[in-house]
This record gives sequence, structure tokens and C-alpha cells, in this order.
Amino acid sequence: MTREVLADAVAWTARSLPPRPSVPVLAGILLEVDGSQLSVSGFDYEVSARAEVDVQAAEAGRVLVPGRLLAEITRALPPQPVDIRAEGPRLAITCGNARFSLPTLPVEDYPSLPSMPSSAGVVDSDVFAEAVGQVAVAAGRDDTLPMLTGVRLEIDDDRVTLAATDRYRLAVREFAWRPDTPGTSAAVLVPARTLADAARTLTSGPEITVSLSSGGSGEGILGLSGKDRQTTTRLLDAEFVKYRAIMPSESAANATLPVAQFTDAAKRVALVAERGTPLRCEFTPGQVTLRAGGSDDEGQAEERCDVDFDGDPLTIGFNPTFLLDGLAAVHTGRARMDFTSPLKPAVLSGVEDPATDDDGASRPAERPGSYRYLIMPVRLPG
Repeated sequence: MTREVLADAVAWTARSLPPRPSVPVLAGILLEVDGSQLSVSGFDYEVSARAEVDVQAAEAGRVLVPGRLLAEITRALPPQPVDIRAEGPRLAITCGNARFSLPTLPVEDYPSLPSMPSSAGVVDSDVFAEAVGQVAVAAGRDDTLPMLTGVRLEIDDDRVTLAATDRYRLAVREFAWRPDTPGTSAAVLVPARTLADAARTLTSGPEITVSLSSGGSGEGILGLSGKDRQTTTRLLDAEFVKYRAIMPSESAANATLPVAQFTDAAKRVALVAERGTPLRCEFTPGQVTLRAGGSDDEGQAEERCDVDFDGDPLTIGFNPTFLLDGLAAVHTGRARMDFTSPLKPAVLSGVEDPATDDDGASRPAERPGSYRYLIMPVRLPG
């Protein structure tokens, strides 16, 4: 097999290895040869990953080797064919003039990898990767609150809705998919970090197959598979917030802003915003003025940006990091912010530019899904 293919498969699998394994064998990568296929697998009782590589094999077999060391070695090999063979209690790797001999771990102590659940449907890999990335940014990082560290995945026939929140912002994205069975309905909570990593790295093929076990939340497993790769993760056993009740149904004012220019201005002004202090946004017809700092012993900054604003003048404060995260996630040239009051959440969404027919006539843009990013305001001093 080629060094590039092997190194890629090992590196992808090694991403799922636990940094501090509860037992030594969980630090290993399992290599299994069956016919002309080499399976490269990792598992930590919560997440499993498996990549398959076509090989020319003399015989079947399985061996467990230190995973991160194997990843470093395969990445450093010269660009030549790789030969792997078991030699008693060690694994020999030969590539060109380079030869390595690795100790093996007790393969009989390695846990059985979970089987892939039954397929629920397929989604375009680029759509799935974009949607998960847009939503996972709002998930919490505090493991003591597991309901906030997950992404809520809801299936309703041919539509999928993803949602995540850390209590200070809420991201929701809807997109189309192709269920195996019409009328399919499900709602599960998936660890956000695992889902984001899988969605980002399973893009080598055009589609991702989504699989769900019937065990339900806590006992269930989500499986994702793409070209020559598959991963499973145990679902979170926690109740997600009723996020639809949080999303405002109407607004008193709205602003349409150029994402790139507004983002650059916000980044510059936020340079003087000390940790925990807000970015002040003053919306008036035709423009928004961004301000940060203000006291005598700290820096101050101010910048104006042209926007389309509809409503009474409004001054509202935001955590600059949360605001910039939302702007980076809309993936459109323009964005819309809807407001109800300076002390209630604002909703950020993308604005699609109209598409153009072959004859030059404009027509409504076709949007494959919808994205909304709700952000809680920060009370301004004074």
C-alpha cells in the first residue's frame, strides 16, 4: 500500500483516541487484515472510528499497536510502498530504507467495536459539514452540564434540524436529506465535539450515511459513514432545552449589514474590550457605530459601518466573541439582525443575494437550508 493512503487512514483514526485512556489498550489502534482490506480502528467505549484501506495481503490477522506512535511513524515515512508484518510480539514496518519495529498491545484485551446501527438516510457531505459547523460553535464546553455540550439532531421526514446552545447563544440550522423510510421521525442529542470532528473529516465522498440505533437517548448510538470511513458515538442521556420557545417570533427593528466589513470593524474595536466587557453597537438609520472601552485606564475604540436599518434607534451590547462567532457562521455576504429590545436576544441570519437566470433576470435565491443564531445581549454600563 502507499504511504499516503496508510498515513491518512491512521491519522484519521488516531484523532478519536482518548488523551488519557482509562486502560492502556484504549491507546492502541487495531489493525485487521481480511482478504484485500486493512481495517484501521480505534475505540474508547464512547467513540469508535474505522478506516479501510485496500492492500495486498498474504494472510489475515489482527494486531494492536500504540496509536499515536503509529500515526507519527506513518506520517514521517518516505513516499514509497509500505510493508507491514507481524513478527512475534512486535510489528515491523518497512518503507524504502526505513524500518520500524513496534511493541504490540494485548489484542485479546481490546473491547469489541460497536456495530454500525441501521441506516436512517443519507445527506450530501458538504451540506452536513457546513450545517454541523454552523451549529456546534454554540455548544457548551462545560462537561458538568451535558445537555449543553450536545447538538440536538431532529429528523422529520425529509428535513433535519440541528440545534445547540450554551445558554448565551443558540444556533439552529435546517437542511434537506434523503431518509431511507418516508415519514421517519427521531430526536437525539449528540456530543458536539465528536459530531463536529466527524462531519468535518468525512467529506472525501459525496454523501454521508446517517445511522441510528433504536435504543433511544442514552442507550442509543449514532453512526456516520462516508467513503471508506465510519464512526460511531454514544448519544447523550440528557434533556435538551425547548429551544423553539426561546426563538423570537417577531422583531421591532432589523439591520442588514455587510458581513465582511462589519466583522473587520468589530474585530478592530474589540481589541480594546477587556475580558467580559461588551461591544457596544449603536444602530441608527444607515449606519451602526461600534464602541468598546471607555474608562480612563483602558483603551478606547470607535468605528462606523454602513448598514440598512429599519426601526427606532437602538443601542445594544454583545459579547464580542459570541458576535464574531455568529458572523463567521452565516456564510453569506450579507446578514440580517432582528431586535426586539436592547435587553432581549437578537437573531442573526444570512441574507442570500438573488440568483440570476441565464437571461440576466434576477430570481429569488434557492437556499438549501436556514440558519439562525440567537445571541443574548450584555447589559451596558451607565
